[in-house]
Amino acid sequence: MKFGPFGRTGLQVSRLAIGTATFGNQADEASSHAMLDKAADAGINFIDTANAYPIGVDFSAVGRTEEIIGRWLAGKRDQFIIGTKIGGPMGPAQWQRGASRKHLLEGIDASLRRLGTDYVDLYSLHFDDASVPLEDSAEAMDLIVRSGKARYIGVSNFLAYRLARAIGIQETRRLTRYVCVQPRYNLLFREIERELLPLALEEGVAVTPYNPLAGGLLTGRYKTQDQPGHGRFSTAHSFGKIYQERYWNDRAFAAVDMLAKLAQESSLTLPAMAIGWMLANPAISSVILGASKPEQLDATLHAADDAIDPALKLRLDEITTEFRRGDAMR
Repeated sequence: MKFGPFGRTGLQVSRLAIGTATFGNQADEASSHAMLDKAADAGINFIDTANAYPIGVDFSAVGRTEEIIGRWLAGKRDQFIIGTKIGGPMGPAQWQRGASRKHLLEGIDASLRRLGTDYVDLYSLHFDDASVPLEDSAEAMDLIVRSGKARYIGVSNFLAYRLARAIGIQETRRLTRYVCVQPRYNLLFREIERELLPLALEEGVAVTPYNPLAGGLLTGRYKTQDQPGHGRFSTAHSFGKIYQERYWNDRAFAAVDMLAKLAQESSLTLPAMAIGWMLANPAISSVILGASKPEQLDATLHAADDAIDPALKLRLDEITTEFRRGDAMR
C-alpha cells in the first residue's frame, strides 16, 4: 500500500481508505469485520464512517456501523486513522440532525462511545447545513478539537464556494481550519474538477472522494438492457432512485463500454483503472472504497500499487470529458 500526505497536516494516510456505509445493514458484523481485516492486511490505515451509518435504516439502527467498527478496533486503535461524520438524521427531533452547535457537541460524544475511543482523527460535517451559519458550526468544531475529542476537522458534500467561505471565517476568527473535503467523484462525475479541486490544491485541503465506481457501474457488470434489481441501483435500496438518476442513462453506459475496452487493452480491470485515474490527480489524497462483501474488495484493494500511465490518463480524460460539465447528467 502506498501512503501520501493528508493535505498540509503532516499526517500520512494510505492512498486507499475503507468505507463502511454498508456495515450493519447490507453487511452483517462478521462480514464487516472480514472487510476490515482484508483492508488492514492490504495496508489500509484509514477507516471512514459516519454516525448515521449504516445507510438505509431507521432510527433504531443508526449508529450501528460505529459500534461494529468499535468492537473491531479493540486493542488496535493506535494503528488506524479513524474519520467519522455528523449531519445525517439520528432521531425524530429537528435538532438530532444537521450542523447546530447542540447536535455537533452531543454527536461527538455519542460517536466516541460507539467507537470505543476517546478521540477520532477526523471529524467532518457530512452535509452543508444551510440553516446553520457557517460561523456557528466552525466555532463548535473548533471547540471539539480544542477539547481533544478530534485531531482534525473536515467537510463532506460542500460546494467550493461554501468551503472557501468557511475557511475564510476560520482564518479570520483564528479557529481550527477544515483540512479535508469528501466529495462524490469518479469518471462519470467530474464536475468538482472545475472549482472544488483547484480550491483544495491552493488551500492545501486533503480530498478523499467517495463513490469511485459510480455505485458499481464502473465495474462493468451492468448492461443497458438490465433491470436494476439489485445493488445500489435497486429500487428496493433506499438510495436506488438516486443512483439511477445519477448514472443509469445512455451517456454513462456508452462511456463505460469505451472504458471497458480501454481497460482490456491496458491489461487492467475496469475498477482498478477507474481508481488509478483518480489517484493520478494531484488533488486526491485517498480514495474511499465501498463494498458489501469481502470479495468485492479484490478488484480495488491493489489499485494504488502502480501509477497508471500518463497517456492512459489522458485518454480517460478525453473519453469522459462530457462528465466534467454541470449539465452532463441532466
